Amino acid sequence: MLCDLDNVIRFYDTAPLASLEREAGLPEGTTTAVVYAPEIDLPLLLGRITPDAWVEAIAAGLAPQVRGDTGLARALGRALAGAPFRADAEVVGMLRRASTHVPLVLVTNATLQLDDDLALLGLTDLADAVVSSAVEQVAKPDPAIYRIAAERAGVPVERCLFVDDRQENIDAATALGMTGMLYRAPADLRRALGPLAYEGTREPPYA
Repeated sequence: MLCDLDNVIRFYDTAPLASLEREAGLPEGTTTAVVYAPEIDLPLLLGRITPDAWVEAIAAGLAPQVRGDTGLARALGRALAGAPFRADAEVVGMLRRASTHVPLVLVTNATLQLDDDLALLGLTDLADAVVSSAVEQVAKPDPAIYRIAAERAGVPVERCLFVDDRQENIDAATALGMTGMLYRAPADLRRALGPLAYEGTREPPYA
């Protein structure tokens, strides 16, 4: 089983960022719209720049929206970069139970801080392997990262279930012959895992 991290297992609290945007008279989501531009996001996810350099890139991208207020632009960038996060306990529980029966590999577009983040979440032992874009220097939806993950799982791509919250990433996996599952809620994962989601619990399958 190959599983994404963000928006499947890990979730960010962006309320402080949204509050800062409102105070600045900006529409909510202004900062993330800048961040997800490939020229700003991808260098970080490929391990080519530091988080501090990423914040500076965000600030530069935001400058036109904040009328050149570099202090505000940096504050917005730092609010996003430092957003607190948590793990979904229900999803983690299902994955832990499933991983006693099948190899579990995390496949994530992440920064070089991923190991520290997993430690903060208490998830260093969750998966059999972790495939990070910043370490491998290749990011989803590039087919190469899926092949690396299947190899770490020790199975052919045709035997992999890939779970992700982005359709483009699912499409890339299924094009290789994997089974894809678009994640929206824990119930999606529960259906995909079937009895494995409940192994070792008193909950009946498909409850």
